Amino acid sequence: MTSLITNLYFVRHAHSTYSADELNRPLSERGKEDARKVTELLKNENINVLISSPYKRAIQTIEGLTGIYGDEIVIEEDFKERLLSEKPVDDFDSAIAKVWEDYSFSWEGGESNIVAQNRGVRVLEKVLEQYEGKNIAIGTHGNIMVLIMNYLDNKFDFTFWKQLDMPDIYKLSFHSQRLIEVKRIWDRR
Repeated sequence: MTSLITNLYFVRHAHSTYSADELNRPLSERGKEDARKVTELLKNENINVLISSPYKRAIQTIEGLTGIYGDEIVIEEDFKERLLSEKPVDDFDSAIAKVWEDYSFSWEGGESNIVAQNRGVRVLEKVLEQYEGKNIAIGTHGNIMVLIMNYLDNKFDFTFWKQLDMPDIYKLSFHSQRLIEVKRIWDRR
């Protein structure tokens, strides 16, 4: 019996134009240009399935692949970004550092690292089971992506998250549900 390898291409969304509307925040002009680079980098990876967070910026970052691999992007709610707080925080850097220092801590109305990570891992396991042996591009967000990766290997931590590019692409290869390799695909050139 041959063992199937499943490849997930986690695509952190490109730069977006800030607005308080998390769901509908679009890519900036720079983000649109970088999304074209994402398409170029992934166009020869034989992607079988396109999945995205419901957030517009995540969808826009991978939608160039629809012209190559088919027009359907499956929306997975649980790949959305972690909710840091119900209301905007005064100091984002210290607020995000606090939740990474204490995985059980959450700001009012927000998700702790544990809660967000559990949500991300549930959808990861669902995708690995549903699309075993496939190549899957996933439009997502930096914090939830790293929380999922951290669950698989704790070297993917707050320091790792801070050095991510926007966009960024990491290829995670699995044998069944076991992570066997992580490779960075994105190159800022």
